[in-house]
Amino acid sequence: MEIAAGTNPFNLFQSWFDEAVAAEINDPDAIALASVNADGMPSVRMVLLRQWSEDGFLFFTNYESRKAGELLATGKAAFCMHWKSLRKQIRATGQVRKATAAQSDAYFDSRGRGSQIGAWASDQSRPLSSRAALMAKVDEFDKKFPDSVQRPPHWGGFCLVPDEIEFWADGEHRLHDRFRFTRRADGWHILRLNP
Repeated sequence: MEIAAGTNPFNLFQSWFDEAVAAEINDPDAIALASVNADGMPSVRMVLLRQWSEDGFLFFTNYESRKAGELLATGKAAFCMHWKSLRKQIRATGQVRKATAAQSDAYFDSRGRGSQIGAWASDQSRPLSSRAALMAKVDEFDKKFPDSVQRPPHWGGFCLVPDEIEFWADGEHRLHDRFRFTRRADGWHILRLNP
């Protein structure tokens, strides 16, 4: 398989993502997001990539979670998307910044009520005494917001602004196609990599 790289990685990303939406049964927008703590210890978890543009890749979370703490402390992250059925993956690394309040509000408003209430009820990444305690908080916030649910101040988005984006497509005999796009002052530079 030959990658038609072009000169804009976001165009290629959109093309591959559209293919994944048609082929993947579950969560074609799932990314393995890596952060690092102050001691340099990496941490990775699955999150959902919700929006992207040439400005970067947006995902949303609790700003008081472990991942958010690491992202805010270092301002750096990486992710990998892997579509097994397509035998393709995309990796990105770069700087991370908080999404704007407007971006966070717009995405929060698009979520189902249960997910909105869950954002209030969950003290993400912190110890939980029991499932019953969590469900009691869900009930508490469900009553607190009988109509619309406002976005919690501790919940919002992050934007990974990529310095590098790599596209990988499986090849016969492990002779994969790989292209790395690196952002420079004069635009994106493209390198074909050995498998």
